[in-house]
Amino acid sequence: MKEFELINRAFNSVFRPDRLSIGIVVPIENYAQNSVPNMKFHLERVQLIEQFGFKALWLRDVPFHVPSFGDAGQTYDPFTYLGYLAGLTSDIALGVASIALPLRHPVHVAKSAATIDQLSGGRLILGLASGDRFEEYPGLGIDFENRGKLFRDAFTYIRKAQNDFPVLESSHYGILNGQVDVLPKPFGKKIPLLITGHSRQSIEWNAENGDGWMYYPRNLNQQQDTIMSWRKLVSKVQQYDKPFMQPLYIDLQDDDDFLPQAIHLGFRIGAKHLIDFFYHLKEIGVNHVAVNLRFNSNKIEKSLEDFANKILPHFHINNYS
Repeated sequence: MKEFELINRAFNSVFRPDRLSIGIVVPIENYAQNSVPNMKFHLERVQLIEQFGFKALWLRDVPFHVPSFGDAGQTYDPFTYLGYLAGLTSDIALGVASIALPLRHPVHVAKSAATIDQLSGGRLILGLASGDRFEEYPGLGIDFENRGKLFRDAFTYIRKAQNDFPVLESSHYGILNGQVDVLPKPFGKKIPLLITGHSRQSIEWNAENGDGWMYYPRNLNQQQDTIMSWRKLVSKVQQYDKPFMQPLYIDLQDDDDFLPQAIHLGFRIGAKHLIDFFYHLKEIGVNHVAVNLRFNSNKIEKSLEDFANKILPHFHINNYS
C-alpha cells in the first residue's frame, strides 16, 4: 500500500490510505424547492459539524446565479466566506469543490488560497474545475470552448506561484519573469489541488498533475473501475498514491432500517444502510465523501446529531499535522 503525500494539515487529516472520512457541503440546509438557500444559522451549523467531528466542510464557486441550472450554492464568494469561517473554526478542513478556474485570474486564486491556508494554519484543500455552466462565460467575456486550455494554463500558474520569485510564460495569463513574487506562500508544503471530474483534460494529465481527484457518484461497480484506473495511472507517474473523493446527497431518515430510495445523486436512507454503503465505498477505494443535505427532509440539527452519534464513529480518523 502506497502512502499519500503529506501536504498540509487539512489534506493529511482528511485523506488516509484505505480509510474513509466524511465531510459536509455548505449550505447546511434544505433548499430543495428553491435554487437559492436562505443561509440562516449557517455559522452555527458550521461550528456544529466541527464540534461533531466531521472532517471537512465544502464550499462551491458559483459566480453567477443561473436559475436553469437549479443551484446557487452558498451564494457568498468562496474565498471571502472561507476567510470568515477560518477565523471562527479551529480544526475542520476548509474545502472548495470547486473553483471554476477559467473564470478567475490564477494569481488571485493563488493569493487567496495561500492567504486562507496561512490564516487557518494549513486547513485549506482547493478543488479546481473547468466550469460547466455555459451561461457564466459570456458575462466575463471568456470563450467557453477554450476552457480546457485555460484550465491547464491557470493550474500551472497556481503551482508556479507557490515558488519563490516564479518564472512562467503563459499565453493567457501573462509572464512571471522571476523579478516579482506572489505572497503569501502556503502554510504547509503547498496548496493541495484536487481536480474535479475531467476538467476537459485527459485522465493521464489529471493523474500526473493533481494531488487528488473529485469525481461524481456512480454505482459501486462503475466507481470501483474508475478508482482502479486512476490509481493505476498514478502509480506509473508518482511516488505517492493520491486520494479519491466524491459527493453524495443524503436524506437521512429517523428509521435506521429505512431501505435506500434513489434521489438526485444519492439516497433517502436509514443510518444502518448508510453505514453499509459507506463501508462499500471504503472497500472500493473512496477516501472521502462530501455529504450534501440539500434534500434532507428532517430537521438539519437532528440529522447532523444522528450522523455524529450513529455513523461517524464507524469512520473515525485521528487528526495529525
